[in-house]
Amino acid sequence: MAESFAAGGIAVITGGASGIGRAAARRAAQAGMRIALVDVNAGKLAATAAELAEIVGNDNILTSTADVADPSAMTALARQVESRWGSPTLLMNNAAAFVAGGAGGILDPVENWQRLFAVNVLGIVNGVQAFLPGMLAAGGPAVIVNTGSKQGLTNPPGNPAYNTSKAAVNAYTQNLARDLREREDSQVTAHLLIPGWTTTGDAEHRKGAWLPEQVIDFMDSAIARDGFFILCPDDETPNETDHKRILWNALDIIEDRPALSRWHPEWKERFAEFMERDLVKGQ
Repeated sequence: MAESFAAGGIAVITGGASGIGRAAARRAAQAGMRIALVDVNAGKLAATAAELAEIVGNDNILTSTADVADPSAMTALARQVESRWGSPTLLMNNAAAFVAGGAGGILDPVENWQRLFAVNVLGIVNGVQAFLPGMLAAGGPAVIVNTGSKQGLTNPPGNPAYNTSKAAVNAYTQNLARDLREREDSQVTAHLLIPGWTTTGDAEHRKGAWLPEQVIDFMDSAIARDGFFILCPDDETPNETDHKRILWNALDIIEDRPALSRWHPEWKERFAEFMERDLVKGQ
C-alpha cells in the first residue's frame, strides 16, 4: 500500500509555493519529511520555506527556482537532493502554466502552445527523467503524483491549448504507471491527481470551491488505497457528475457522434437527458 506522506521521507514538490503544492508541502512538513520545494516565484518560495522551517527546521528544507521546463535544471536539482538526502519518497510534479484561451481559439499564438506544453507536459517528463532512476535504485516504496486537470478529460471548449496539454499529462501518467507496475521489484507507483474547482494562488475563496488542503486530504486517501485516477469532487460538482461527463465524451467515439457533442446544438437535449439518468457502474 502506497503512502504519500511518510515520516522521515523526502518530498520533492514543484509548483510548491502556492495552492495545492503549498498544501502538500505543509502536509509533508507535518509528517516529518524533508522537503525540496521548487517554484519560479522566488518571493512566495521564500515565504513558504520559512513557514515550513518552523515545523521541520531549516536543515530539512531545500528551495529551488528551477524551471521545470529546463531538463538540465531538473537534473541538477535531482543531483542536489540526492547528494544531500537521497532519492525522494514523494515526487509531486505539480507545477503548471495557464494561459487563458484567447480570441483565436485553436489559432491562439503558437507561443501559448509552446509554453503550456513546455511546463505542463515536458515539465512532468523532466521531473520523472531526473528523479525516477534514483527512486528505482533506492529500492524502497515511493510515490509519483502528476497533477492533471478535468479539462484534460472532458475537453470543454474555450482553451484548446491548456486542454490538450492536460490530456497529454493523462496519457503520459497512465503509461508511467503501467511501466512502473511491470518493472520487477519496483515499489514506485504513479498517480494522476485531477483537482476539481480549487481555490489556488491569490484567488479569493468562493463558495463551492475546495481549499487546497481538501484536495491533499482526498489525494492522500486515494493513494493509501492504491488509487490511480484521483478525481476530486468539489462542493459544486460531485464525482457522479464528473463520471457522467467523462462517459459521455467516451461515447462520442463509440457511437461516432460529432466531436464534443456535449456542446453541439443538436445534442444539447440528449446530453441533458443523459445527465438526469442514474449511472450504472460495472457494466
